[in-house]
Amino acid sequence: MASQSWIDLIKKGNKSSAYAASGNLVIAIAKAIGAAVSGSGAMLASTLHSFADSVNQGFVFAGSVLAEKEPTSRFPTGFGRVINIFVMIAVIIVTILGYESVKEGWHLIQHPKESGSFWLNAGILLLNIAIDGWILVKAMKEINKEAKEEASGWKIPSQAIQNLPQASPPTRLVFFEDIVAVLGALLALIAVTITTFTNFAILDGVVTLLIGLLMFAVAFRVGYENMIGLIGVAAPRDVERDVAQSILEHKQVVDIRRMRIVKEGRTYHVEAMLELEKGLSLEEADDIKFKVWDRLLKSDDISDASLGIIESNDEKDWDPKKNERNSSWSHPQDSEEE
Repeated sequence: MASQSWIDLIKKGNKSSAYAASGNLVIAIAKAIGAAVSGSGAMLASTLHSFADSVNQGFVFAGSVLAEKEPTSRFPTGFGRVINIFVMIAVIIVTILGYESVKEGWHLIQHPKESGSFWLNAGILLLNIAIDGWILVKAMKEINKEAKEEASGWKIPSQAIQNLPQASPPTRLVFFEDIVAVLGALLALIAVTITTFTNFAILDGVVTLLIGLLMFAVAFRVGYENMIGLIGVAAPRDVERDVAQSILEHKQVVDIRRMRIVKEGRTYHVEAMLELEKGLSLEEADDIKFKVWDRLLKSDDISDASLGIIESNDEKDWDPKKNERNSSWSHPQDSEEE
């Protein structure tokens, strides 16, 4: 097996997280300057959020690069789930910074203070909205790309939300974090504007607290989905349907006795028992199995496939409408010799 260069691995890394890490680092530096000059609590909370986004997304990008490493003799199932570990660490960081924002917001509600340098803060926050908005659009396009769905114009957001379950863990993280980033920047802009031109200084603390709560919401949502992915979750119906269709394209595969597809990291592991037409020799049956195996592994979404073969029982076992039979490896006929 040819060794993989780091350059090749980096090229395969998650592009959404790379864009987000770079963009949020620029935003965080600008916000830190604005927060130091103005003393705005909302700007400080938004600065923490942007720094968290930059560190997390850079960290997640590194995880996505490592996840592309090919299996080794020591790690025969590959490194796909490494990305889930990196995303979980990122979720912990978001949770900690969310707590700090909530604590700072509560402090500012109890002890409100005026902020200055309105035009500096407003300009920075508008820059924030523009950059994070661009990153959010890139993330939505990446979601649709990973789901192999085409969308353009105003259909991109709705299609991305629909395809979100099929997105990789780092792309989902970028999507949710940048929704919060854009909302947080809008809220901070409103708070800076109102506290500058009115006496309602308490709003600064309220917005700071809200940004922290939004960070908690992102941490919970991404953490929950990531934990499921780390354990291993059943593939969506459309993936199961496409895999079954690919298997049954071979004219001598007459049925699928049973099949299980599990998502491991960003890719799928397929286990299936194929029913072949009667009268084939063992050599012919093996040849069919390896042809189907080779076809499945040509997909970038499938990292591993374990296939068994058995002679047809002249009954229709595969029914894509019956999830209880498709998603489970157990079957009434499992006791038969294979």
